[in-house]
Amino acid sequence: MQARPDPRSAARLSVAPMMDWTDRHCRAFHRVLSRRTLLYTEMVTAPALVRGGAHHLLDHDAAEHPLALQLGGSDPRELAAAARIGAEAGYDEINLNAGCPSDRVQSGTFGAVLMLDPGRVAECCAAMIAAQPREVTVKCRLGVDEQTVAETLPAFLGAVREAGVTRVIVHARKAWLKGLSPKENRTVPPIDYGLVHAMKAEFSDLHISVNGGVADLEAAEAHLAAGLDGVMVGRAAYHDPARILIEADRRIFGDPARPVDREEAARAMIPYAAAHVAAGGKVGQVTRHMLGLFAGQPGARRWRQILSEGAARRDAGADLILDALRGMERACA
Repeated sequence: MQARPDPRSAARLSVAPMMDWTDRHCRAFHRVLSRRTLLYTEMVTAPALVRGGAHHLLDHDAAEHPLALQLGGSDPRELAAAARIGAEAGYDEINLNAGCPSDRVQSGTFGAVLMLDPGRVAECCAAMIAAQPREVTVKCRLGVDEQTVAETLPAFLGAVREAGVTRVIVHARKAWLKGLSPKENRTVPPIDYGLVHAMKAEFSDLHISVNGGVADLEAAEAHLAAGLDGVMVGRAAYHDPARILIEADRRIFGDPARPVDREEAARAMIPYAAAHVAAGGKVGQVTRHMLGLFAGQPGARRWRQILSEGAARRDAGADLILDALRGMERACA
């Protein structure tokens, strides 16, 4: 029997949960690029699972492991039930979202708004831990709005640690619940990596990963060398996945195996895309996540063009990936 992947060791490098992006097709593609990196789902709300019965949102393939489920919610009982459902579905980790600043998330009293109520977060985490066997983690911001983060972040981390959480991911920016859009919240509040590193020094028993603004493996390696336990990469891993993930196994995890190259990765996705189309899906649901595979490489524009335009055809199939590879070769000839 194959051993269950260890998400704690895989968390040296992870790809952030990103709404509308890190669906199962994106994760299948990222797993082709890296065997070791920890992958996350899009956020799934606890009410959708518990009250709505939307268990299809948990569909995934065994090849995606190590794999974490991110939950959104603020009711301890509901989150406990959702965590149990996630564990039964086979996820390796259950993560609580305490960092998303969108209006929709705020209206549900979860996400970054939870930074204002560390006691509630602790209660939620304790309930989730008691309900199922997987590790429960928290993804948070430095703080929100007018909070003095050097004071409130340690209080928040202390509260979740007391509840039994041993691993956290800190997005190294404040979130402004009013006045900034979710997009602006990813770039406008200044980065404070120093505070995250200070939290690791203060909470040495916590496994702490940093998130926010990490654009390459060099930056990830620097954070790890400075004492953090993990690095979570977001949009850079989506828009230029090869630059982040192809060398990740060797450089971050010390894996001596030869990394896949870009063309090999594209060809490896053909059977997956074919199976998805055969099951009634659209090839564009897969290939939209592959547009950045050749970012910065000769022919990249032609690759994107063929995939984007070809996916709109009603008869488009997995051979679209081959067409895009050939189109790139002709563009570079």
